[in-house]
Amino acid sequence: MSAIDFSRSYMRWFNSRNNVRILIDAACTLIDDDAGTTLASASSQGLTVDGKKKDVAKAVGALVAERAKAAGVNVVSLDRNGYKYHGRVAALATGAREGGLEF
Repeated sequence: MSAIDFSRSYMRWFNSRNNVRILIDAACTLIDDDAGTTLASASSQGLTVDGKKKDVAKAVGALVAERAKAAGVNVVSLDRNGYKYHGRVAALATGAREGGLEF
């Protein structure tokens, strides 16, 4: 996955740090560039997942896959947003694949 195929919907990874509690918020958005719309999105806010940050990212991937399938999207490209395909980004992709999305 060296280049993003913008001819299909793509999934963008976002990661932020909350300075107050030092929590990691993982978010993912499914975007259709042709229509200029967001098809589905998911975030770790509100999820109750015990475990490591990778477990949270995997749960976000599964949630965005569920929402994408409800929107009629089955095939996406992954936009890592400058992050290496490792750790939480890889866990997000694994969760999405297990949820039924194809890359």
